[in-house]
Amino acid sequence: MPTLLHLDTSVFPGEASASRSVTATFRKEWEAQHPSGTVIYRDLAAEPLPHLDGLAAAAGFAAADQRTSEQHAAFALRETLAGELEQADVVLIGAPMYNFTIPSTLKAWLDHVIIMGRTSGGGETTTSGTPAVVVASRGGGYGPGTPRESFEFVTNYLGKALGEDGLGLDVTFVVPELTLARTNPAMADLIELADASKTKAHEDAAAKAKELATRFAAA
Repeated sequence: MPTLLHLDTSVFPGEASASRSVTATFRKEWEAQHPSGTVIYRDLAAEPLPHLDGLAAAAGFAAADQRTSEQHAAFALRETLAGELEQADVVLIGAPMYNFTIPSTLKAWLDHVIIMGRTSGGGETTTSGTPAVVVASRGGGYGPGTPRESFEFVTNYLGKALGEDGLGLDVTFVVPELTLARTNPAMADLIELADASKTKAHEDAAAKAKELATRFAAA
């Protein structure tokens, strides 16, 4: 049965988080299609990873039989995290926009799993072609043609880090935006657009989950 790797990063719980709500919709549809499948779940907000340090970074550039005992110990977490990614048939990531970019907890995960010559480095890697669905929620509007388009560093960055220039994943973005419209009085006139964006995000997530579930059921 297929394996789903699911990462959430929002600092807000449950329905209070737009990204968690939409990743939950994806996962519910996925599990409906694969009730006996495996889900590897990490809540990076509740259990943040340590930042990559010098020993762990250096170990990633050394052959396993050339690492010191200290490097082996430091690399253990990277090995675990990279192994989870390599095991996954599909990757699901909740990536809300915080201060125009991704949560630092997600950046820490990326720093651990991007290993040159293994999961990254150009050409075929151990993660090449794995489908990834990223729920990139944002409180305002940052799409093409909007005044704040140039402030958008979530999909731009993750498209590179997760895509062919990084992990080689096949990335699809689901983007619920204007999520602050119902709590920010200055955005009151955007509530209808926000609700439409939310609805579409849930529909897109469910449809993508069903598409991918069907693909792997047939494999």
